[in-house]
Amino acid sequence: MLAFIERPSSFSYTSDPRFRPPPWEPPCGLTEGIEIVCLIIFAIDLTTKSYLIGWDEFRKCKWLIVYILAISASVIDWTLTLSMYCDQNLRVRRLIRPFFLLQNSSLMKKTLKCIKRTLPEIASVILLLALHLCLFTMIGMLLFAKGENPKHNGEWETYFRDLPTSLSSLLVLLTTANNPDVMIPAYSLNRGYSIFFILFSGFGTYFLMNLLTAIIYNQFRGYLLMSVQASILRRRLGVRAAFEVMSCQGRERVRVDASLQVMARVQMKSYYRQAIIKRLQQLSDGFIQWEAFRGLFDELDKDRIKEHPPKPEYNSPLLQKLQLVFSHYYVMIVGNAVALANVMCICTILVLDSEKSIAERDDYYMEVINCFFILYYLMEMSLKILAFGWRGYLSYRNNIFDGLLTFCLLVLQITIFATYRNPASRGLMSLWEMVRLVNMLIVVRFLRIIPDIKLMALVASTLVDLVKNLRAFAGILVVIILNASPYIRPPGKMSMENITINFTMECGSYEQLGYWPNNFDDFASSLVLLYNIMVVNNWQVFMDAYTRYTTEWSKVYFVSWWLTSSVMWVNLFVALILENFIYKWDRSVTCSVADVERTGYETTVQLMFREQIQEPTEEELVTQLHQHPHLHLS
Repeated sequence: MLAFIERPSSFSYTSDPRFRPPPWEPPCGLTEGIEIVCLIIFAIDLTTKSYLIGWDEFRKCKWLIVYILAISASVIDWTLTLSMYCDQNLRVRRLIRPFFLLQNSSLMKKTLKCIKRTLPEIASVILLLALHLCLFTMIGMLLFAKGENPKHNGEWETYFRDLPTSLSSLLVLLTTANNPDVMIPAYSLNRGYSIFFILFSGFGTYFLMNLLTAIIYNQFRGYLLMSVQASILRRRLGVRAAFEVMSCQGRERVRVDASLQVMARVQMKSYYRQAIIKRLQQLSDGFIQWEAFRGLFDELDKDRIKEHPPKPEYNSPLLQKLQLVFSHYYVMIVGNAVALANVMCICTILVLDSEKSIAERDDYYMEVINCFFILYYLMEMSLKILAFGWRGYLSYRNNIFDGLLTFCLLVLQITIFATYRNPASRGLMSLWEMVRLVNMLIVVRFLRIIPDIKLMALVASTLVDLVKNLRAFAGILVVIILNASPYIRPPGKMSMENITINFTMECGSYEQLGYWPNNFDDFASSLVLLYNIMVVNNWQVFMDAYTRYTTEWSKVYFVSWWLTSSVMWVNLFVALILENFIYKWDRSVTCSVADVERTGYETTVQLMFREQIQEPTEEELVTQLHQHPHLHLS
């Protein structure tokens, strides 16, 4: 977070240098004070780990050795910054910070190893891709060489003037970002030239790039399987070690009361703790054998079945009838139909009013329609609370979402009535802005249909699981971005007035397209620019601009970022999405919508590969336990 505050600060409402006011700059010592506190915490963490594992193990751990070097270098650079009164242009510790993120996440370390393992196979395909690119570059330079007629030199002048320009033009074509622009000058002269570009993009984009995706997916899956196998082995070793430590001397069994005492103090989710304690309490003889002890921890791999609270009991026949009706599934269908009708009304009025000015729009007509729908939503929510009770109503996630938005709509509606009951009155916001806010909430509320459609519910639960399981991949991406976010400034001072008034801009260029907000002037704008390059739409515009304003070596930076983010990281991301979705799809084939709602699928990487993992044998567990340096068994 310090990167957003440090000089150059990201505290400005726009990143466009033409309109950006001078940003707020933190006083010298503010960010440095926060940073030294973090470094002290890292030093304490390093000292604790070193003490616990011992000097011999410390010397073998490369991560800890680099950890101490990173802390030392950061402290030295921090001292230099203060000695120069925070006027230091190059801060080395900014490049070191991502390491601290890696060091404190075992899953990110595994992901990094996975990427490292995948690199040799990726390198072979990238080499083939480079050969393909160089071959077609040579052919292109020969095909589109400079001729005698200036009218026929459009392709040469724009895309094949020299070797660096030719390489970058075809590399961008490989990502389809400049297709068909790169082909048009030659294609307008002779349609036969299209064969060159079709062969290049067809073989490179659709064969080699997809082959690269397949290799990354296969290698990632293989390494992840090995990693999960090692993780399962460590878990089994931990269970076996606990059994050996807790077992009675000379007997292959553990006292149940001792196990209950341990479970009462161990840190785990309450649901799993209660499930294990329940199984322990079912044992009658007071002791538990190894097989049963190992089976206790199988509860950790089971799905959590969410039991809804019982419905309230009413004595009144009328309330009982209302409870029966409004707890039925068809009430949800009717509610979804009404929500759809509301969205359709909004869509119709938006189409009718699209060409009207604000003065010509009848906002009160739209407000009256929304009022009737909001009253229905309020009635539906109240009757559901009556049918299920407060606890039962809140036990459904879609009811929480629905109720929260209904409450917000009701508050906005009351505010509109209180402020605009007189058409001539004016509030903090205009009636049109208030109606727009209500309409946006109504459209968002329509997402309530997702849990009621099985495939949508499956996709939504996959997305939720991805948020949990992608922490390591997001961390790796953050590390890459932190290292790839330099503050590149064009040499010299450019006058925006001259650029916008007295400068003839080439069509499709950085200046003509108005891409000024995309720059490396601060950390926040750097993130946006790097994301735009990762998406690879028009990324050649940024590469061309920074090549002109800095040096030709800027192309190396942009291509490296494209390879790292768009080719490597995005393909790893796709691999995890495929595994997660296929796993959930296979499990949900026999489930209904209600089962998906009741079952708290908490898909982990271990569960996705569980069926393909071989359980370790007893001999392997005992052998590794006796070889463990910190566990001494008699």
